[in-house]
Amino acid sequence: ANDIRQDIVKSLEAAGSGHSAGPLGLADVFSALYFDILKHDPKHPDWEERDILLLSNGHCVPVQYTAMAHAGYFPKKELLTLRKYKSRLQGHPERHALPGLENTSGPLGSGLSQAAGIALAMRMNQDSHRWVYVVTGDGELNEGNIWEAAMFTAKYKLHNLIAIVDRNNI
Repeated sequence: ANDIRQDIVKSLEAAGSGHSAGPLGLADVFSALYFDILKHDPKHPDWEERDILLLSNGHCVPVQYTAMAHAGYFPKKELLTLRKYKSRLQGHPERHALPGLENTSGPLGSGLSQAAGIALAMRMNQDSHRWVYVVTGDGELNEGNIWEAAMFTAKYKLHNLIAIVDRNNI
């Protein structure tokens, strides 16, 4: 996690802009996910047996990029292209730009809805051995679609979905 924090700071410095507090605070969470919890394969990012990780608060994506680089999805030196023109590493994640990213995010509050839809589809496909994780910010909890997604998740008993709230009190 500390190596990830150091590389986040380096990439934000090289970019000359970007959010630092959220990514630095989430380094432990993303370290745990990418190195101890998620079933994933950086050499085969579309592996059909993988778990799904969504980032709802997209402005925190520097932590995901950095964890992915440390896990082997792409070379660490690419982190220094954060927010640069034509870089795969923009200020918010764009799913098609970088293999291993599962969602495009930017508008706060959409991640839990995306996760609920994926979790239901997995259940319908009888993928009970796979999990969907979504990281949200505590500020997103004020969004109506978060609560609609929470009620949907409860109604359909989506036990394969784990929401992680970054409670930073901002």
